[in-house]
Amino acid sequence: MAGLGQTWSSQPYLDHVSAPAQLDAFDLARQHTQQPIVTGTSILGVRFSGGVMLASDTLASYGSLARFMDVRRLREVEESNAIIGASGDMADFQYLMHQIDKVGIRESTSGDAHALSPSQLYAYLTRVMYARRSKVDPLWNSLVIGGVDRRSGVPFLGYVDLLGVTYESATIATGFGMHLAQPLLRKAVEGREETLSQQEAEEILKEAMKVLFYRDARSINRFQIATVTKEGTHISEPQSVQTQWGFAEGLRGYGPQVQ
Repeated sequence: MAGLGQTWSSQPYLDHVSAPAQLDAFDLARQHTQQPIVTGTSILGVRFSGGVMLASDTLASYGSLARFMDVRRLREVEESNAIIGASGDMADFQYLMHQIDKVGIRESTSGDAHALSPSQLYAYLTRVMYARRSKVDPLWNSLVIGGVDRRSGVPFLGYVDLLGVTYESATIATGFGMHLAQPLLRKAVEGREETLSQQEAEEILKEAMKVLFYRDARSINRFQIATVTKEGTHISEPQSVQTQWGFAEGLRGYGPQVQ
């Protein structure tokens, strides 16, 4: 091999080609997106005659700390006549709303007077969530999309989560509400979607939010109710329900019975 000059193995700088790349500060920051920090709990949704109603409390927890008391987790998408509610990571929810705003701008500037219907907005979000899941970098949210098609007047209520799981139903609950509130909603609503009034739907959601306040440590007695009809969308100011904690006096570990 003499006289062949320098070989591949004798060139030390080539070792850097196969060496693993060093993570910079931005790469390390991206890894932290898989550890949700500020999160919200349950979103509830009900379909009634002529519309859809969603409910959400206004708490965003920093881990287990009730840190931010006035975070609005119900957002209007006015051009689609829809409301989006989100459980999970609030930063990812903000990112999603920015993406939806971009889609809305693109639609409005196309000049064809077209806007996404609630079901089309839902289809877009299902593709976004599944695409991020497929990249093993999911958006840590469970989303409820409720709306009414302005042309047909048909109410729509759908769900999509960080794994890309999707379904449509007359009642939807996310977070801890899947276990505590969903049975109550189903019992009160299913089979009555065509006759259930807006006032009845609101009372059902208020009762479910009361149960969640009693049982879910990540909820507070301060919530909003959003309504969508063919005429448009409306999100209420934060409100609360009357609660009763007198029963705690007789429970071991509360009140005088500490042992």
